[in-house]
Amino acid sequence: MKRFLAVPLLLLALIAPVQGSDVLRIEITEGVVGAAPIAVVPFAWEGRGQAPEAVAGIIEANLARSGRFSPLDGRQFPQQPSSPNDVNFRRWREAGVDHVLVGRYGPASGGGYEVRFHLLDVLRESQIAAYRIPAPEAGLRRAAHRVSDIVYEAILDEPGAFDTRIAYILAAQDDGRPEYRLMIADSDGYNARPILVSRQPLMSPAWSPDGRRLAYVSFEGRRSQVMVQDLGSGERERVSSRRGINGAPAWSPDGRRLALALSEGGNVDIYVMDMDSRDLRRITRDSAINTEPSWSPDGRQLAFTSDRGGPPQIYTYDFEKNEIRRLTFEGRYNARPRFSPDGETLAVVHGRDGRFTIAAVDLRGGGVRILSGGPLDESPDFSPNGAMIIHASRRGDRGELATVSVDGQVRQRLSMAEGQVREPAWSPLRSR
Repeated sequence: MKRFLAVPLLLLALIAPVQGSDVLRIEITEGVVGAAPIAVVPFAWEGRGQAPEAVAGIIEANLARSGRFSPLDGRQFPQQPSSPNDVNFRRWREAGVDHVLVGRYGPASGGGYEVRFHLLDVLRESQIAAYRIPAPEAGLRRAAHRVSDIVYEAILDEPGAFDTRIAYILAAQDDGRPEYRLMIADSDGYNARPILVSRQPLMSPAWSPDGRRLAYVSFEGRRSQVMVQDLGSGERERVSSRRGINGAPAWSPDGRRLALALSEGGNVDIYVMDMDSRDLRRITRDSAINTEPSWSPDGRQLAFTSDRGGPPQIYTYDFEKNEIRRLTFEGRYNARPRFSPDGETLAVVHGRDGRFTIAAVDLRGGGVRILSGGPLDESPDFSPNGAMIIHASRRGDRGELATVSVDGQVRQRLSMAEGQVREPAWSPLRSR
């Protein structure tokens, strides 16, 4: 069987795992020049004792992490209001901020908590948004993410993606033996937890459109198989364990179908599985390696990687026309396509001159724009609002995650004190 050169990061992580920690640390390496100045005033705690979470601190960290906001240092606050009536707009203008966020939170009468906040436009001396958000006993961090999304959208006029999760693979050691963990965490790296621990490699996590299930590839039993796991109950179901390769699961936008890379016919081809009947439809039929499918947001096309023309490039299959066409021509290596939520851009792994970077392919004009710095980046996936791309990267001998904005201006590293982190997947927006 023919093989094309794959970016070697995943193999390195799976072959040589090291002891890991489950806490992702986020470091902003580049941000937008002229980011919006904002003041997030500490919210007043109305309960007894110490507040269980510093809600305003979480919101401030989220906004700073987006690269689109420049929060004012608390030591420069001219006042500490918790109500919009107490805000002195003139003093905040002098402090150089455009918006002020104030709020209060405390126990709710029916249990749990309630967060109340007001977002104020300093220049216009007006209120932009005001909400009350309920939170369960352990849900204050998520309430802070929801506030962050509201603030982000109110000011930038585009949805936020703080109230989301990421899935990733963590390779570790347990008593000197390899251990692989399929992890999920909040978008800021907190609340990380394993949903599966295995002695055999795990790879290719993919979120269902409703965010309730993960499809992934497991090598339990020392053979590849595609599993689907319910995140609420933990129940797992094997959906493909055919002879040979079972890989690269990708959910259709309606959640009714799963695209797969299978070698059932002896060659690696793209198939689509109906999740109700489990019937398979073969999409590609040639001697090339066809893998890494990705659905367009409208479900009418699949993008995939193929070496049918030589080095790996991106191709698309049109369901209505039953037609395959080559999409990328710039560069000798383009692989692992992922559609943006608006369907206008593909994120790909772009190889040139021995470097592998994350690039954006404009589906209207066809141009390729390099976004990440390389030299060994892989596995891109869009945030649900389309503003950021998460991907795997490598620094020295360490595997870590990174994010980059679609314009390439905002970059962050998500790393652990120890361990190898690979194969990130960004969840849909969470249901309220």
